[in-house]
Amino acid sequence: MRRYVVIGLGNFGSSVAEALSAKGQEVIAIDRDGEAVDRIAPLVAKAVVGDGSDVTLLERLGVRSAHAGVISTGDDITASILATMGLHDLNVDEVFVKVVSRDHARVMERVGVTETIFPERDSALSLGMRICGTAVFNYVRLSEGFSVQEIAIPTSWQGKTLRELGLRQHYDITVVALKDVLTNRITPTPNPDVKLKESDTLLVAGDDKALERTAALK
Repeated sequence: MRRYVVIGLGNFGSSVAEALSAKGQEVIAIDRDGEAVDRIAPLVAKAVVGDGSDVTLLERLGVRSAHAGVISTGDDITASILATMGLHDLNVDEVFVKVVSRDHARVMERVGVTETIFPERDSALSLGMRICGTAVFNYVRLSEGFSVQEIAIPTSWQGKTLRELGLRQHYDITVVALKDVLTNRITPTPNPDVKLKESDTLLVAGDDKALERTAALK
């Protein structure tokens, strides 16, 4: 079991805390709002009303050397910075911060967080990819300019194998998994000699430009 601390219990922070706890991890949840703390309390190891940037409080709660911290303090950039510094002071090496703007993300990256998460932007990008007329069903941004996408099988690929197509060599993308839509079966690292069907989709990773070119194929 690993220990995690979640600072800020809005929709995002609460969902992360609940997900970690459901996976059997020890979660310490902190927020200034007593009602938010009361809602999450039955689901986590510890839920405390307090200031997530207070190093003394964090240490008293057992945060020192936790596996990772998640900070979700809304648009309060100062609170994000102070909470991050507090976690670093207690040797929490991995710190993930929800941000609300590009400027917020830039500031947090300068402070030295592991990753910034921009849920609204990422959701908007995913929706945009799905409705723009390309054959993209799902989109997950991993970093700037790099993502994982679920794409339909272009007509020109149907009946061919992954080995024949040589997607890494010719399209600069990597196949992560194959999904049969009819059975909803997902096959990680699929057999390169299995012929692709119209009812298949591919989970592929790569540079966004390469993926965009691939999704536009007919």
